[in-house]
Amino acid sequence: MNRDQAYALMLEHTPSGSLRRHMLNVEAAMRAYARHWGEDEDLYAVAGLLHDFDYEAHPDEHPSWGVAFLREHTDTPATVLDAIMGHAAFTGTPRESQLSKTLFAVDELTGLVQAAALVRPDRDVRQVELGSLKKRFKNRAFAAGVNRDEVEQGARELGVPLDEHMQRVLGALQDSAPEPTPS
Repeated sequence: MNRDQAYALMLEHTPSGSLRRHMLNVEAAMRAYARHWGEDEDLYAVAGLLHDFDYEAHPDEHPSWGVAFLREHTDTPATVLDAIMGHAAFTGTPRESQLSKTLFAVDELTGLVQAAALVRPDRDVRQVELGSLKKRFKNRAFAAGVNRDEVEQGARELGVPLDEHMQRVLGALQDSAPEPTPS
C-alpha cells in the first residue's frame, strides 16, 4: 500500500469533504512526526489517510470494519492496521509502536487546529498562533467534540510536552495548507 493507493481508497469510501480534509490533516501531522522521529513518511501518511476511511459508511463498526477490509483487500502493513485500531481508544488495542502512538496523538488535535482556523475571519490555518490554540484548548466549549483528555494522553504517550506537540501539529497543518484564493 502506497500513499496514492491509500488516497484513492480514502476518496472511494469517504464522500464527506470535511472528513476527507480531516484525514489529509492527520496525514500532514503524521508526516511531520515521521520526519521528527526519522521514520518512514509514506508509512505514516498511509496510516493518517486511512484511519477513518470507513467511518461514514460503518460508524458503528469503525475502525474494525476498515481494518478487516484492508486486511482482505490490500497489502496494508500490519503496523498500520494496528495503529488504525489503536487510534480508537474504545477498542482497547494497545499502542506499542511509535506509529500507533503518533496516530492517536495527532487525531484529535488536528480537529482542534482545524476548528481554530475555521473561526478566523480569513479561515486561514496559517494565521493561527500557538497562544490562540492553547487558549482554545482550555475552553472546553470550543470544538467540544475534541477530546482534550486524549490530546493530553497522546502527548504523554509520545513523551512530548503538550506545547511542543501542539506546535508541531499546528506547523504541519500550516505547511500543508493551500494558498488562499483571492476574493
